Amino acid sequence: MTNAAGPGAKAGYRPVKTDSLWETTLDNLAGQKIVVLGAGIVGVCVALELQARGGQVTLVDRAEPGSETSFGNAGVISRSSLVPLNNPTLWSKLPRLLTNRTCALRYSLPFILRNPGWAISFLANARREAFNKTATALDALIRLSAPLHLDLLAAAKETGRLNDTGWFFLYRRDADFQKSALALNIYQQFGVQAEILDAPTLQQHEPGLKPIFARAVWVKDCYSVNAPGAVVRAYADLFAARGGEIRKADIREVAKDGDSWRVVTDSSTLSADKVVVALGPWSRKLLESSGMRVPMGYERGYHMHYSGAASGPHPSLTRPVFDVSGGYVLSPMAEGLRLTTGVELTEIDAAPNHAQLNMAEAAAYQAIELGERLDPQPWLGHRPTMPDSRPVIGEAPNRRGLFLAFGHQHIGFSTAPGTARILADLMERKATEIPAAPFAPERFIR
Repeated sequence: MTNAAGPGAKAGYRPVKTDSLWETTLDNLAGQKIVVLGAGIVGVCVALELQARGGQVTLVDRAEPGSETSFGNAGVISRSSLVPLNNPTLWSKLPRLLTNRTCALRYSLPFILRNPGWAISFLANARREAFNKTATALDALIRLSAPLHLDLLAAAKETGRLNDTGWFFLYRRDADFQKSALALNIYQQFGVQAEILDAPTLQQHEPGLKPIFARAVWVKDCYSVNAPGAVVRAYADLFAARGGEIRKADIREVAKDGDSWRVVTDSSTLSADKVVVALGPWSRKLLESSGMRVPMGYERGYHMHYSGAASGPHPSLTRPVFDVSGGYVLSPMAEGLRLTTGVELTEIDAAPNHAQLNMAEAAAYQAIELGERLDPQPWLGHRPTMPDSRPVIGEAPNRRGLFLAFGHQHIGFSTAPGTARILADLMERKATEIPAAPFAPERFIR
């Protein structure tokens, strides 16, 4: 494992470019009271960015920072994440996915029937034209985020958790590899560094894998960390050390109160000049209670940690791998080998269904000496997904001073620092470093 900040690391923040149109309406955040709702990776990065611009920031969540959705991901910060689930290949995969028996996708039919607008729009955004817009927007957001992550990891003294050796997409059959042509073309189009490996070369890089894979794609434009939840906590500690306030409370209401905003929790009421909703999948319920419509789906996912090989000359894994044929990701974590599953489309509070995890586990045992389960129960998280797989970043329609940052589907960890940078620019009425229009709340929220 490489314990270095990696290429592209730098200190401080890049200056924000402005033009004369924006400068006439600048809104300096210095001294303003700002409440950020949500202490996942997005909320914590937003709090840090607003704090760096002089805001008096209070971070509020019902749970400890990084302990919910942000805890359970695969820990990757990857350029390859510009290709979302609803891409043009979804149409050819749809007949098999609709059987509801795959490791990649499970769904609740009642959930789909209760959210037909989201489901239809999600499919519509798999068309090539819509996908191209999404890929372009996500690529810019990931590229903006990666060096900012490196800055934060250095500031939080967490670079020892960083691995800069990329990750592997694994294909058990040549036919499966051939189906990756669209993704490989997209990587080439956007300049993502990737290398195709044959079976012997893959074994040289990852000797802990069993020789069942015909091909692999090595995505080199990728960092990973060995404990994403711990990283979020370290970022939150950095925020607190710099004078930020963290409150553990259940958020009940957000309402306009004259020229300011009122945040009501189960233990107190806060007054703020501006409020940021970064509650991930729980953003929908809070905003809908305030009269807004938020077409959000929940791509739920599970993980379990394993002990890995009990003995032998080689470590189980040296970097994350995505078994495309098997439909799961394995990541070497501080807690053990973390197996993360595909997508389960259902209600946010639906009872756990471990069928996907059991299928993924069986497939992973074919690929590696997985060892024993280490967790008492499988972990369950909720990936908040908008119909076009782009996050919502910006001011809420017709609610001046209420800002939104949620809907990052599978890539919140990859894109949180860039989201914070864009949102802070928008809050200050400045020009953004990358186009913000693709993430505008009004494209879906009414």
